[in-house]
Amino acid sequence: MLYTQAIQKFLGYLEVTNKSRETIRGYKKELKYMNNFLINKYNCPVYLEDINLEDIEGYLLYKKEKNMADSNRNRALYILRSFYNYCCKKELVNKNIPGMIESIKVRENEREFISEEEFEELVNAISQPVVKTVAQTMFYTGGRISEILNLKIEDVNLNTRIIRIIKGKGNKDRVIPVNDKLFIILENYIKNIRHTEVKTDKFFANKTTGMVSVSYVNRCIQNAAKALGWEKHISSHILRHSFSTNLLLRGATLVTIQKLLGHASLTITSRYLHQDMNSLSEAVNLL
Repeated sequence: MLYTQAIQKFLGYLEVTNKSRETIRGYKKELKYMNNFLINKYNCPVYLEDINLEDIEGYLLYKKEKNMADSNRNRALYILRSFYNYCCKKELVNKNIPGMIESIKVRENEREFISEEEFEELVNAISQPVVKTVAQTMFYTGGRISEILNLKIEDVNLNTRIIRIIKGKGNKDRVIPVNDKLFIILENYIKNIRHTEVKTDKFFANKTTGMVSVSYVNRCIQNAAKALGWEKHISSHILRHSFSTNLLLRGATLVTIQKLLGHASLTITSRYLHQDMNSLSEAVNLL
């Protein structure tokens, strides 16, 4: 069976088992990258049964030579293991070749985050009003960029001050309360900003397209940071980190933050959190 045919079967299986859209999209993209690597290597379409351990290791080495992050390569290995696990169960292959490769050691780096004061500077430097509102919604809810951009009009209820995230990561639904600051922002957005020329049920929609792309939001955020002369890397995901960190610094519990972020475990939540040096100094001086 062609490698590409096996991929289609696997993606169908992910659909049947109710994996989230983001998960399926991510798996599809990674397996496609692997296919491109194999085609370039052999100069022809590749059969699943002909792929060997050297091919898998070569792909991971290729990503390393392209300066891909260790976390990116480790995720690629995880996806390949999942794909081969499915293929083994369906008897398309005899063994899980990627399972023979050790997980790639990922160094845990401190993640960037910004204070609320810095965030105000940032959004004031974003000229596009829809993107500005998207950024504010991320910062005050901790939602993932894909979750925020996928919101439909019915998912945002300002009467009850609730935002419903439908089928977020892991295909899970969750509810996020709208705080007073965001309530005013979203009211203004609905009344004065959200004007579209096309029919769309998306809550965040540009005038001509009826939607907003992830790349466009990140580009606007990065351009704003550059205009401010900031050296640190700022992206939409940094706003999610900043939400959790600022809540922690103001006394919110890890369990509360975990529920708001939609994490399956506290271990995952703890990776997003920061303590500045002043907070750490105050902590040790408690003794």
